[in-house]
Amino acid sequence: MSKSPPRDRARFFVLDGVDGCGKSTLAARLCGELERAGRAQPLHLREPGSTKAGEAIRAVALGKQYELAPAVEALLMAAARRQMLDELVAPALAAGRDVVCERFHPSTWAYQGVAGAVGEKRVVELLKRWANEPAPDLVLILDAPVEVALARRGGAERDRIEAKGRAFHERVAAAYRRFAEEKPFGGRVAAIDASLPTERVAAQVWEAVRGIL
Repeated sequence: MSKSPPRDRARFFVLDGVDGCGKSTLAARLCGELERAGRAQPLHLREPGSTKAGEAIRAVALGKQYELAPAVEALLMAAARRQMLDELVAPALAAGRDVVCERFHPSTWAYQGVAGAVGEKRVVELLKRWANEPAPDLVLILDAPVEVALARRGGAERDRIEAKGRAFHERVAAAYRRFAEEKPFGGRVAAIDASLPTERVAAQVWEAVRGIL
């Protein structure tokens, strides 16, 4: 069982799940809830990206100008994550600011490790070695059926990975459910039913977060 974090320190929260599960909306709402609870203004991040180097890596990893092997994608994600942890996450936590991040280890594990067939153990080894500190205090897996997520996205433009076929994204969704059950990186992980209306999903997220504040 994980030890409870000291109640006087900043927290690192991750919201992850399939494309279209509501990460951006829910992360923004969580930041608002944290401020209303009297905490310092949270730092809202997205992965890959958020730093200058990370955004450059994002353009390569998700853009359609290159056809990348899943193993290369995993390495790029690890590099962008390491930069974000060093440049943004660690300083924010040290300054007493909570961090709310869209995507983290679960994405690499699901998209590249499982659906991309790089191998779950290889992804865990890569990320534990190069991008594991600071570690999240709570990872929330937003579980939404692929058909629901696709409907929410509508006609929005898709990046190279988002444009992969339905079968690929079904494998990703199943991998996320396994991640919530198996917790391959340890720590606190909770599954949230993201198929519900936004208000109800946001309430679930806040209930989970409030439990460790």
